[in-house]
Amino acid sequence: MAHQPTDSLKVMFFLISLLFTVGSSENDLFLDFCGTWRHGKGPLSLNINLSTGCDKLSISANERTLSINGKITAQCRRNDVISLKKFGLDSEEDSSFCLFWEPLLDQLKLQVGGHSLILCWPASVLDTCCTDLSHGANTAEAKYGIKNGTVRNDVVNDKVHKAYNFGGSLTKCKKLCDQAVQESSYSNTHGEAVKRTQSIEHPCAYRSEVEMKEGFRGSDIKSPTTTGETSEPTTTIHLPPALHQAAKNSNAACTFFHNNSFFQEGPKEVQVLNDVVEITVADEIITDLSEPIRIGFHHNAIPKMHSRKCVSWDTRKDPLQVNWLVDGCVTQQRGPKHTDCLCNHLTYFTVLVQLEPRPVRHLLALTAITSLGCAVSVISCIALIIYLCRKRGRSKEQSIPIHLGLAVSLAFLNLLFFSTGVLANLGGESMCVWVGALLHYALLSSFSWMGIEVFNTFWLVYMVFSPSPKLYTWNIVGFILPAVPVIILAAVGGIYGLREVVPSDDISNPYRMCWMNVTNKAWLAHVCTNITVLALLVSAGFVMLFLVYRQIRTRDEWRQNRVAFLSIWGLSCLFGTTWGLTFLDFGPLSDFILFLSCILNSFQGFLLMLRFCMLDWIQKQGARPGLGSTSTTGSTRQHMLQEKS
Repeated sequence: MAHQPTDSLKVMFFLISLLFTVGSSENDLFLDFCGTWRHGKGPLSLNINLSTGCDKLSISANERTLSINGKITAQCRRNDVISLKKFGLDSEEDSSFCLFWEPLLDQLKLQVGGHSLILCWPASVLDTCCTDLSHGANTAEAKYGIKNGTVRNDVVNDKVHKAYNFGGSLTKCKKLCDQAVQESSYSNTHGEAVKRTQSIEHPCAYRSEVEMKEGFRGSDIKSPTTTGETSEPTTTIHLPPALHQAAKNSNAACTFFHNNSFFQEGPKEVQVLNDVVEITVADEIITDLSEPIRIGFHHNAIPKMHSRKCVSWDTRKDPLQVNWLVDGCVTQQRGPKHTDCLCNHLTYFTVLVQLEPRPVRHLLALTAITSLGCAVSVISCIALIIYLCRKRGRSKEQSIPIHLGLAVSLAFLNLLFFSTGVLANLGGESMCVWVGALLHYALLSSFSWMGIEVFNTFWLVYMVFSPSPKLYTWNIVGFILPAVPVIILAAVGGIYGLREVVPSDDISNPYRMCWMNVTNKAWLAHVCTNITVLALLVSAGFVMLFLVYRQIRTRDEWRQNRVAFLSIWGLSCLFGTTWGLTFLDFGPLSDFILFLSCILNSFQGFLLMLRFCMLDWIQKQGARPGLGSTSTTGSTRQHMLQEKS
């Protein structure tokens, strides 16, 4: 065909450019092959057939299947068919993919549909490595297959072909490792240049085997020291006698990895230490050891504001993607530069550092309390709204519309907060933009009505002869004004969305909710709106409580402890002063303040309803509540007028 000479020239020029790219390197340290998989619509799958050796690597595709076949690994064997439906690839669109092979770690990874799939886990290599994978002859063109095949960003062919074949050659792994150390830079599995110097750690994984003979009393293994640094090893391992009792095989292997970006993939809020350890016993799965394995990680100083947890990756549960879990490990912090991990099973281990946001202590208990409190508050506020509407019809009390506005805003706030977790899981990011904005509006509206309660009480006490502001004024301040900053922030964009709250005891299982994003822009909006309004509200509330106390402390009814307590407590519910506990979440009483704040604020609607019920009960008992409540504004105003006259 006419295009064959052109294709041959492309291959020839590619091979020449590859030669110049390698330069002085004797062997290839990695292979990255990328392309576009042109497939049909319907269920798609990944076919993996890998075995040890150094024969060839074939990457092929058709209408429904992407296949990775070859003999290039030192230890990895895999024969599997994986459905790609859960990765969102069931569409008519083309799917981009990249295959990364790193012979020094016997590591093979596929990136497709925005997901990284692990085909061969990192391991220590044996004597020889399969490298220098060179592109062979092109296969026939097809309707479905691989388009725009590239090696190290160099285009091999821009047409659709069924397969790309690569042939490899065996090289001494020690020679390949020495070559990597000597080079000033080399590319990692992502194809990004990583600067290295002569004093770097050996790029190969270091493996140490321990023979557990009869009467085994434990063994200590240390990682190799780093040239040019202190003689102290970065990682130490103690294998207990219980491991020998649980294992049928007498040999245990410890593999040390350093600076492997493969393990670093995950949320940007967390970071894995540079050092990762794999502990195995050949062909055995060992869990629930009676005496834990102790792994000591020596690392750079970790600030106190960043929590750290010992984690492990269970390759049986998550064979395709790295998923760090705290299950089976206990963390012991030995200072800012030393962390001990006590783990009762064998797999990959490291320390996960939480960067931002900071993990929340007792998140499960706090979530349960908040959900219960919000549910109870919604029901209580609805009951209170019905009660106030009925009372409004038979009373001329001017404070009832204000109480009604507060009850409505609190009902809306608690309803949204109760359902935000469900909506976040069902609707995802797109729905959370709207729900987060509504939740922000409900919070600001509740704060506004609490502020109105403060102002109204001040007016009743000190502006006795002045008429109260019109009702529409309160509605504008309580319902319309809070919408202004929310609309502005929504128009700016990037403020509201899906938020993950990380628990300190299980950082791999965050609580999802709709709120403000974790960005500098969203944090600034949070401070300028929520924190500022809350600080003003709490300050005004406490000042108003003091002024009310001074005004009515000499009354006879105030001398009754019951009335005095209900007066202050009732006004606290109205004024929102309990939200001031948010500013006290530090120091040795931090956990106590956290739970107290959670209980009082989530049950605020219930406490508000309870306040009105108690006032009615006191009135029926013949007691006189006085000005401890702004719900009795009629009697209050009358009493004040009598005093003035």
